[in-house]
Amino acid sequence: MARAIWSGSIGFGLVQIPVQLYAGEEKDELDMTLLDRRDFSPVGYQRINKSTGKEVPWDDIVKGHEHAPGEYVILTDADFESANVEATRQLDILDFVEFSAIDPRLIDRPYYLAPGKSGKKAYALLRETLRRTGKAGVGKIVIRTRQHLAAVVARDKALVLVLLRFADELRDESDLDLPDTKLDKLGVTPKEVAMAEQLVESMVEPFKPEKYVDEYRRDLMRLVEKKVKAGDVNRVPEAGEKRPERKRSSNVIDLSSLLAKSLKGGSPAPKTTKNAPRRATGSAKAKRSGSSARHTGHRRSA
Repeated sequence: MARAIWSGSIGFGLVQIPVQLYAGEEKDELDMTLLDRRDFSPVGYQRINKSTGKEVPWDDIVKGHEHAPGEYVILTDADFESANVEATRQLDILDFVEFSAIDPRLIDRPYYLAPGKSGKKAYALLRETLRRTGKAGVGKIVIRTRQHLAAVVARDKALVLVLLRFADELRDESDLDLPDTKLDKLGVTPKEVAMAEQLVESMVEPFKPEKYVDEYRRDLMRLVEKKVKAGDVNRVPEAGEKRPERKRSSNVIDLSSLLAKSLKGGSPAPKTTKNAPRRATGSAKAKRSGSSARHTGHRRSA
């Protein structure tokens, strides 16, 4: 069984539900090892004292907050908990909101909540209430050494805790060169908007996350296997070795023509530049399939 990251309780009103927190994601990243290119020996992550240049054992490492140049306040695990005992053991739901109303930029990471001892009845009651109302409970939780904003939502048999970013953690987009919201200033016509909306509606399907796969990781592993079969191991590629070239296309795009052809099921168009809109092709079914393929292989990172 997975190891609980946090144990405490959910509280709202007079209700207290003992729960345990478990990781809700499993990153499938390609395992890479840092190597010395001269003999391909692994290079470890060393903890070096910046004054002496010597490695520091884990037992001699402490956490400190620099309150003035060169002066640190050392904090232990006990300090982190004693600073606010209630906050480290309690998730107080402050409000209930529509989950769809939460700005997607605030959503960070999912966790599972499981009921603690004697907490199954209250857990099931909260889960069913959230499921029927479509609401999310918003509160704050301290995990390890940091307080997070969080939303508790119902999903099937589980309560899911979604970590949220605080509003002041978001970057302001005002310094970006974004197009005006008044479309007529950009030369976008009502007809083009109508065609774009029609194209989107023709590609609508129920969201099924399992159909989207990490194609980039798959293809990268194929490349690794190809190199292994060719005996291309323990060799650093030369700087001048040929790299695949990306096809270039014109920046000039006839948006109306592309939209019209997409709706009619026209033949595929050349790839567009990074900032240019893409077109869907083929029958309605093919268009949906094409849309899925274009959106696969995207992964963060949390």
